[in-house]
Amino acid sequence: MNFIVETSARHVHVTEETLAVLYGQGHALTNKKDLSQPGQFACEEKVTLVGPKASLNVSILGPVRKADQVELSFTDARTLGLKGVPVRESGDVAGTPGIKLVGPCGEVEIKEGVMIAKRHIHMTPEDAEAFGVKDKDVVSVKVDTGNGRSVIFGDTVVRVSTKFALAMHIDTDECNAAAAFGTVYGEIVKA
Repeated sequence: MNFIVETSARHVHVTEETLAVLYGQGHALTNKKDLSQPGQFACEEKVTLVGPKASLNVSILGPVRKADQVELSFTDARTLGLKGVPVRESGDVAGTPGIKLVGPCGEVEIKEGVMIAKRHIHMTPEDAEAFGVKDKDVVSVKVDTGNGRSVIFGDTVVRVSTKFALAMHIDTDECNAAAAFGTVYGEIVKA
């Protein structure tokens, strides 16, 4: 049994309040492309992340969230000059570094929210039952891209919700390490 492995590039989630500062009061996010997770989409809107060493332009993902969050790869964090960026599950922003977000109408200095997203598999309860796992289980996933760079990703958290669609998410550093370009599949393997 396998599942699609998708690369989640650097991106930002913003609150309604942050969006209003960056893009103007009353601005609504513009759906550029639906993502694999139901209700999630890449936006036309972008922001500039301003770090101590450099800046990066990144896409906003919608819809708006309850907390601002910036998801990077380790390479992105180093490029920006950020130190101590932790690997975290999405939404776990407490104690993470902050950064400046700049949009066309204003800027916001978030106090926390910058992270390297922990690789994870989204599953429905039915998927989890079929795979013999439960929410928050940590598994290993073999990804064989057929190009001589097969890899087993350990420390992959299982996230289960009726709102999810079956897919694994890795960041761009992990994608590059496995040469996981195009349509790639993974399977849970025993340790």
